[in-house]
Parts: sequence; C-alpha cells; structure tokens
Amino acid sequence: MRMGLAIDASCDLPREFLQQHDIAVMPIAVRIDEAVFKDNRDPAEIERFFNLKLGSRSHSAETEPCSVEDVQKLFLDKLVLEKDCVFCLTITPTRSPIYDNVVKASFAVLKNYRKVREPAGVTGPFLMRVLDTRSLFAGSAPCIVEAVRLMQANETPAAIRERLAYIAENSYGYMLPRDLYYLRARAKKKGDRSVGLLSAVLGSTLDIKPLIRGYRGDTTPVGKVRGWEHGCETLFAYAADRVRAGLLVPVMCTGYGGDLSELPKLPGYDKLAQACEECGVTLMQAPMSITGMVNVGEGAVTIGFAAEEHQVEF
Repeated sequence: MRMGLAIDASCDLPREFLQQHDIAVMPIAVRIDEAVFKDNRDPAEIERFFNLKLGSRSHSAETEPCSVEDVQKLFLDKLVLEKDCVFCLTITPTRSPIYDNVVKASFAVLKNYRKVREPAGVTGPFLMRVLDTRSLFAGSAPCIVEAVRLMQANETPAAIRERLAYIAENSYGYMLPRDLYYLRARAKKKGDRSVGLLSAVLGSTLDIKPLIRGYRGDTTPVGKVRGWEHGCETLFAYAADRVRAGLLVPVMCTGYGGDLSELPKLPGYDKLAQACEECGVTLMQAPMSITGMVNVGEGAVTIGFAAEEHQVEF
C-alpha cells in the first residue's frame, strides 16, 4: 500500500523534511493590504514576507485556509493517483476551520476517487484519514514525525491512526511571543479575548511575557516571565528537562518567526541542543509559517514535543 501524508501550512516543520518524505502541504492564502502570499512553507515566499517589512500592519491580515474545494482538487487531481492511503494532519479545530474543511472534503474524495483512479489504471480502494493534532505550530510536528516513522515501518492504517491519536492527545506546543501589543491587536481583530488590553499594557511596560501552551485543543497562558532573553532561557530549559525526562517521539521541534539563523543564538538554545544530543533526540528547526507570524507577530519562539502528562511550573 502506497501511504502518504498531507498537512496544512501552519504545521511547522523544515522544508527539507517535507520534501524528503513527500508530504503534501495544503496552502493558506494570506492578504495584507495589496500583498498576497501563498503560505505553503516555501522558503522563498517566507523571505518575500520578511522583505516587505509589513511589521505591525500584519495584524490586519486576512487569512483564507485551504477550502473544501481546494482539498478535493488536491486529492482528486494528484493524491488519489499517487497514493492508496493518505493521512491528513491539521492544526486543532479550536484555532482554525482547516480540520472541518478537510473532513467535509473527504466525503467527496472517497465518493469520487474511483472515477479518477480506474481510467488511469490504478486499482484497489483509496483511504483518507483526517486527524486533529490537538495543537498548533511546532506542537503539531511530533504527530507528523511519528506518522512518517510508522509508515516506514509498514504499520497498518488502523495501527497508525490509533498511535497518532495517542500522540496528538499528548502533544505540547509552547510559544513565547515578542510583542504583546501586536498579539492583542490581532486577537481583537479575530474576536479572541485571550489577550486583554490591561495585560498587554502591563506586559509591555514591565517587559513581562506570557508563555502560551497549546494542549488538547486548548490554547492558554501557563506562565509569565520577565524579559525576552529570560523567557527564551526559561522555555528552552523546560524543553531540555522534558528531553531528559523522556519523550513519546524522539524529536524536539523548534520554530522561529524570523531569520532561522538567529534561533540557535537565542539564550538557552545551546543547552537544549546539548540535552538532545545526550539523549539521542532529534532537534528540528523550522521557520514559523506566514500564517503563524501574522497571528502572533514576528519574532515569536515555539517548541513542540510529545510526552506523558505532567505538571508545568514556570
């Protein structure tokens, strides 16, 4: 059985990893003033976004997630011919309609795939499975990495689905935003009350940053740190501790809303890298998606991993 993966563009993984494992990306359209971006994890498009220096104007961006029709077209024009089973992994539906769009599209794909496969001489059934990663940004990455491993091990679709559901339930995504004013402006535009004006003003005045967690579909602050550099050290030290405690998938995913060459230079990153090397854990680096950056602001740092449930103290 030819098995494959499809993800939405907000799932932060290195472009090289996606290409190596032939992972399809369902794009998101981003419009800021007169500029239009196709967010599909293309490094050239991310660089174009940076070069335009849109800054605070990005919070007024309009995003259009991959539509039901776009998903149907991707599958019926391409994936049903190239694969026999495709797992679609998406950002949690509590933060985006992408999951619901893919589920709706799956009904038409499963109804019509034979009309496409049979004339092309492709026999046998086609399976499409849609899974919610229960997290966002780098927090979605462990599920995708585990899916690749399971497919390479020739596990059955049923076994893969069961394992990925477990990993999703135990995936953690953390974010340290750089600009609270930006985060509040974007939240206000989207009708999200999670960042109030008072907290934004106090945070900026006192240089207090929230540590925000995406876990089991819920996105909420779980701690506060004073100062950007201290926040980076705190987040990376916590990640290093989780690496030493043991992960369900041997990968720590990191993301950055800026020039990726700056990420390893951030305070505390070297200690996280050392912990990963000592424990045989792969440390991945990926640029945040354009969608992620317009929603939380440039310069944000993210980490994602899968681990057993544990108490967090920041």
